[in-house]
This record gives sequence, structure tokens and C-alpha cells, in this order.
Amino acid sequence: MRLFERFRTMWPLPRDKADTLLLLGTCALVLAPHGGHLPSWAPWICALLLLWRGWITWRGNRMPPRWLLALLAAALLGSVYASYRTVFGQTAGVTMLVLLLALKLLEMRARRDLFVVLFLCLFLLLARFFYSQSIAAALYTIAVVVVLLATQLTFQYAGEVPPLKRRLRFAAYIVAMAVPLTLALFFLFPRIQGPLWGMPGDAGAGRSGLSDTMSPGNITQLALSDDIAFRVRFLDPPPHQSKLYWRGVVLGSYDGRTWTPLSPGLAHGQVAVRPRGTPIRQEVTLEPSGKRWLFALELPLNKPQLSDRETYINPDLQLLAGRPLSDRVRYEVSSFVDFDVQLTGPTVALRNWLILPAGYNPQTLAFADRLRRQFDDPARFVDAVLAHFRTEKFFYTLEPPALGQDAIDEFLFSTRAGFCEHYASAFVVLMRAAGIPARVITGYQGGTINPIDGYMVVRQSDAHAWAEVWLGNRGWVRVDPTAAVAPGRVEQNLSTILPRRALGGLITLDVGRSPWLSKLRFNWDAITNQWNQWVLNYSLEKQQSLLRALGFTEPDWRTLLALLATAASLILAAAAFFLLRNRQKPDPVNACYRALCESMARRGLPRAPHEGPRAYRLRLTAADSPLDHGRKSAIERFLQLYEALQYGANDKGMRLAALSELKSLLSACR
Repeated sequence: MRLFERFRTMWPLPRDKADTLLLLGTCALVLAPHGGHLPSWAPWICALLLLWRGWITWRGNRMPPRWLLALLAAALLGSVYASYRTVFGQTAGVTMLVLLLALKLLEMRARRDLFVVLFLCLFLLLARFFYSQSIAAALYTIAVVVVLLATQLTFQYAGEVPPLKRRLRFAAYIVAMAVPLTLALFFLFPRIQGPLWGMPGDAGAGRSGLSDTMSPGNITQLALSDDIAFRVRFLDPPPHQSKLYWRGVVLGSYDGRTWTPLSPGLAHGQVAVRPRGTPIRQEVTLEPSGKRWLFALELPLNKPQLSDRETYINPDLQLLAGRPLSDRVRYEVSSFVDFDVQLTGPTVALRNWLILPAGYNPQTLAFADRLRRQFDDPARFVDAVLAHFRTEKFFYTLEPPALGQDAIDEFLFSTRAGFCEHYASAFVVLMRAAGIPARVITGYQGGTINPIDGYMVVRQSDAHAWAEVWLGNRGWVRVDPTAAVAPGRVEQNLSTILPRRALGGLITLDVGRSPWLSKLRFNWDAITNQWNQWVLNYSLEKQQSLLRALGFTEPDWRTLLALLATAASLILAAAAFFLLRNRQKPDPVNACYRALCESMARRGLPRAPHEGPRAYRLRLTAADSPLDHGRKSAIERFLQLYEALQYGANDKGMRLAALSELKSLLSACR
């Protein structure tokens, strides 16, 4: 803003041009956060339209004709339809509004057009929360609202416009005055089930996270993301890091490159779980993913309760919700980390976990056959494969080389470098080739306890793949082949063994080994968690708990509305009292002077705008003045006394004593 004021000082502009350029800058601030959610062409179109409008303002050119704007609008509408195959829905609708705002700036011809632009800006600021409800997004929105109010105030001044800094201060004051009423509405307005900003959701809107398929590289990409998958508050002592397996998707079909879940028509088999030890209770806050998977420590024995959807555990021991999770959810679940899983249905179901595609990975099949002849016991065969990974020169890396058609052959006998999905995939193929039922499990492994608030944070970078094999005397057994190559992966966080690189590998970011970076990250995570728990997740249940804590035993919507009306009345009364108390009281001396001027104006002798008290006195008491002698004498004395009080000594006692005389003279002047 200082740069804007300096620019105006160096190149003074007419007021209408300066105000329009300020409006364009404000619109740019509103549109900027939407750039990451629009089609790649849309931000460039918006930037060109804003520059076009700025050039018209700077040069004083005429606005474009309406027929040209109509053609542009039709072309942009067609472009939106080509990008989304619809003009309805969340993302397509926001894109249309962004483009219409940029076009509206080229069509402003009246004051009402200005208000249309400002209201569009406010609506687009709200639409920003469709994509991010973080603390940073909220603070940015508040800052832009202040700038918007300052811009609106700029167009309201009829005379001289105060400096931009003063206008911004006044706008911030207005926003601050609205905070108490906003808080009352937030806490007391009746809540609806489900998140306001999750409706309506686009069915095709993608979100980062685990996929229901696995091929070389997709979990590697997740490992580069620091986005939070979920947070966990342990209600019992947490297990050791090596036991922190968060079960996700069970994959059983393999086409030679990609793993997918078994077809729903195939028999998965019924299982019985025999837990050992004591259960560990967790409270999980799961971020929206657009998927149906719920996460818990392996292995959950009870399904969590969600207020707005069904949950269940399928025969593959996946924890699922009845419909995709488009909003943040929180649930409690109990798990056992030591357990046996035995088949209770027909053994024919195990055949589904033996299928391999024909014509792929001949070297792997031959290697499995040789190894099985040496170790005919399935448990010994599993140990032999793990020993092979452990003793041969295999590498654990985030940058594995590309693989061809026979991906497992190339990985086992050529590149020998890969991430967790490479090892899990190769291990399961070896097991199936040896006649041992096996499957791939994807989920998360590990997590970091935040010492500030005690929550464990599980990030997308903790995404992991492991295997399960069927051993006749033990049932399904978890085997993590990655641990044979990189034991630190399951004993510590990924960043401790594979630090992140930035700027094309020029620098290495190792947050885990930097105490001050770790502390900064923990504090920010704790603040974000509190924001999520108490602001974004302020649900109907929390509202009811708050009212019960205030003494309302059975609160309903009538109670909420009554409390809201009471709180709003008190807040508005307090604001009115504050404003009236701090209102500048009129000076009684000046009030008498204004009364004299009004009286003379009614007699046809108004005071000219440039006249001070002395010049006005000389004109009123001149020889050619139509006033009589007595009134001239009273005016003479009145204006001399007013001039002495207003511009002379400002003694309070003197002013009070002279005020009575001033009022008497005013009566004589009239």
C-alpha cells in the first residue's frame, strides 16, 4: 500500500483513474487464490482481462463495445464447458464466476456496476473455502475483506479522499467491530448435519491420498507429500513404532503391472480373528479423501460409529464407510496389534489369492520354483525370500528406475532399487508363484507424536505397502519385505532414512534432525489441529455440549435462537454505547456561531464559504448592511467575543463565563 501511495505521489492521477486502479488491484487479490483450482488457461485469461482494463483506465480509452463482450462471454462459457463437460457444479461454477468478474470490470458504466463487482468479490472470497479452510486461508480472507471495504469507502467520499493507510485502518476497525457478533453467530447459530463447505461436492473432484490401485511409482509420489492423512489421539499407551500399521486397501488382482482389489463377485472367504493382549483405543480425525476407507491400527475388531453414515468391516478386514468421505470425520476405534486371522469359510476362496497373469515375469517364476524345491515349508520359503532381499544388493530409494513389461523380473534381477510398492509387489508374486496365497496391503506405517498436544500425525509421506501370506497353521500373516531391506523404515519415520531434496537436489531438507525446524513444525501442527478440532469440526454435538456446560439441560433450536437474539442484542447495545460515548461532542461556542450564520442566512446575508468570523463581521456591520443599528451592535460584540474564544486563550473557566454572554448576544442578533 505504501508503494501505491508513492506511485500516486510520483505520477498523480485523476481521482477516477486512481480509484479504478485500486479496484483492479483488489480484484486481483480476490482472484489470486483461485488460480490453483482453475483450468490452466483460465488464470491467463483473467490476467489479460485485468491488464486490458488497466490499460483502458491508464490511457483513458473507451470501453469495449457490448457485442465484443458478449462474444467473449460466449467463448469463455464454451471453454468452461469444454474443460468440465458441464457449467454446473462446484468447480465449473466457481470458474464461471471468476471469469465473469474479470469481464464485469470491462463493462462498468454506472455506480451500481461497482457494487456488483464488490459483491462478486465477496462471494468469490467465500468460494475460496470450498478448496481450503486452513488458518492461512482464513487470515488471507480477512485481510482481503479489509482491502475490499477500504476500496468501497474510497468510492463513497464526495470531497477529498483521505490517504489509503487511513482508509485501511477505518476498514479494519469496521471488521473488528463485527467480530463479537460473528463469534455469537458461530457458537449459537443452529448447526446443520454435515459441513457447509462440503455441499455440493463434485463427483469428479480429486483429492490426494491412497488409491485403490498400486503400480510402481504411485506410493513413491505420496511419499513426497507432507499433507496430513489423519491425526490420532491414543486413549491408551501407544504401541512401538514398528507396530504402527494403519490398514487400508487389500489388493488381490494383478495384470502384470497394476494391483487392484479382487472383483466383488469373487469369494473372499470368511475369517475369525483371535486377538492377543489388550486393546488400544484411538480417536482418529481423518482428513477428507473422497474415498470410503477408514483407518485404524491393524487390526480393528469393532467398527466405529459415525453420525451421518454407516460403517462396516468387510471379510478382507478393511474398515469402510458407507459412502465417500468428502468432509473431515472423527471416530473412536479399538485395535489389537497382536492377533491371529483364521479362515472359517471354504478353502476354495484361497485360490483367488494365487492367480498370476500368464506370460509375465518368467525369471521370477523360475526363481520361485527353484527356491520352493529347496524350502518346501511355506514359512521357511517366506524366510528365504526375505533373506534374499536382505543379503543381496537391494536398495531402498524414492527415485527408482523405470520398469518395462516384465517389471518384477527387472526389479529382482536387474535394477534392484525400489520403494515399498516394488518390494511388496515382488514378494507377493514370488509367494503366488510358489503356491502360497498372498496379497498386497496398502495403508500407512508409522506416525509422529506431537509433544505439544499429544496427537500422532500420520502424513501422506507415511504411505506404505506390505504383504500378507496364508500359512496353514497361522492364517493370514503380515510380512513387510521393505523391513528386510531398510529396517529403519518401520522403526523410524521415512525422513530419517530418506531426507527430502529441494531445488532439483541442490539442498536437502531433513526436518527430523533439525531441532528448531521440528519444534516449529510441531507448534504449527498443534495450532492447526486445534483449529480443525474446535473451529472446522464445531459440530452439533459440540454445540450441545457447550450449552449443557452453560446449564441448559435439553437445548433445542428454540433455546439457540433465544440465546442468539439475547447475545446479539447485548453486543449491538454495547457497540452503540461505545460509539455514542466516544462520539465527539459539539462545541457549544461553535454551535452558537452556526446558529448565528443560519439566522443571517434566513435574512438574506449568508456567510460565504471563504469568509472567516472577522470578514463576516465587517460585512454584516458595514454602513450599507440592511440590519438595524441594535442588531449590528449585538453582531459586532458577538463575533468579537467568538473570535476571542475560538482563536485566543483557551481557558476553560473563561469559556464557561463567556458562553452565557454569547447566548444572550445571539438572542439580540436574532
